[in-house]
Amino acid sequence: MSGSSVRSGRRGIRIAGAGIAPLSLAIALKQAHGEALTVTVCDPDLAAGGARHRGRAYALAAGGRRMLDRLGLWPAVAPAAEAIREMAVSDSRLADPVRPVFLTFGHGRDAGAEEPFAHMVEAEPLVDALLAAARAHGVTLDPTGIVEAVPEGNAIAVRMADGRTIRDTLLVAADGGRSRLREAAKIGWVGWGYPQSGIVATIQHARDHEGRAYEHFLPSGPFAILPLVAGGALGHRSSIVWTERTADVAALLGGDPAESLAEIERRFGLALGRLALESGPRAHPLSFGIARRFQAERLALLGDAAHVIHPIAGQGLNLGLADAAALAEAITDTLRLGLDPGTADVLRGYERSRRFDTLAMAAATDGLNRLFSNDALPVRLARDLGLGLVDRLPALKRLFIGEAAGTGGSRPRLLRGEAL
Repeated sequence: MSGSSVRSGRRGIRIAGAGIAPLSLAIALKQAHGEALTVTVCDPDLAAGGARHRGRAYALAAGGRRMLDRLGLWPAVAPAAEAIREMAVSDSRLADPVRPVFLTFGHGRDAGAEEPFAHMVEAEPLVDALLAAARAHGVTLDPTGIVEAVPEGNAIAVRMADGRTIRDTLLVAADGGRSRLREAAKIGWVGWGYPQSGIVATIQHARDHEGRAYEHFLPSGPFAILPLVAGGALGHRSSIVWTERTADVAALLGGDPAESLAEIERRFGLALGRLALESGPRAHPLSFGIARRFQAERLALLGDAAHVIHPIAGQGLNLGLADAAALAEAITDTLRLGLDPGTADVLRGYERSRRFDTLAMAAATDGLNRLFSNDALPVRLARDLGLGLVDRLPALKRLFIGEAAGTGGSRPRLLRGEAL
């Protein structure tokens, strides 16, 4: 059995992967082009819906929130989102009795705007909202994997796991950091593993976080406490993202839940009162990687298929959403001229629009991790001095906040809250 959106006279975009960024891309394209464009999202995990993301949460930057608002998704997502109203950064050893705060910033006072620079959004309701919107806008959701894709002139022939072969205008590979489509296209990958693992958990606590996030830099890596919407038996909740040496993870988390909670309490501190585990902790190895190209013939890379970065700044999702916004803009502008959005010129333009931002963020997160996962006294003194200087220079602080919020510099229209 075979099909072809190219032969039927309509352009077809096929997206491999049903994560947050590719679903956002699909919705943006269908909103802009309606029945004139066929958009299909393929992922064997589609049947699980948002439940497969249960227990995960993301820091959604202001640019990403503007994008979701422009796509009409924010009203459905907002009940599961908690604004980060203030961020405090400390640097200490685990046994230090006091954790001095070297840098603080808030959205109104420092960013020069009333808009929060980020929200913490729980993944399950976010993905469910995206799936509902995709269905409502006519995106085809296909729970079938892609076996291979072969460019054929003005189309790409995609062979599905159920035997179908479908010819589309463009294939978007959003199938994760170990992308098979990227490898099949012979796109090189530069990367390495860190000797660290990322541990995530949802914590209930007795006192209100008041929208304040904490980033404690410890010798083994950062320990972030990120505010979530209220709930749970203790009334208040936060997400933790804890970076630890991989060699120590088994000893830290291998015991019963009470022992794991005790290790978390040592790092969490007493400011938010009594703690309880809601979900997790779960550990996964951390790595760095970036594709040598973000495109090949009739193929564009999106999200983790193009780049994987350290979670130290919580920017992984936001990079993926920026990819989606830039690719949607490139495709839309081309289609409105009556041209083919799968040509090399269009895809190279997409790559140019994302390459610098991606490289800059990747280098920044890698450098920050190496700088702050170092317990040498001269290094600690130098970095603490640097944090203190940033805290005292409002213009520099606003620049950093603007970059973290996804609102600084040149950004795709959707990240600015504008229509395609």
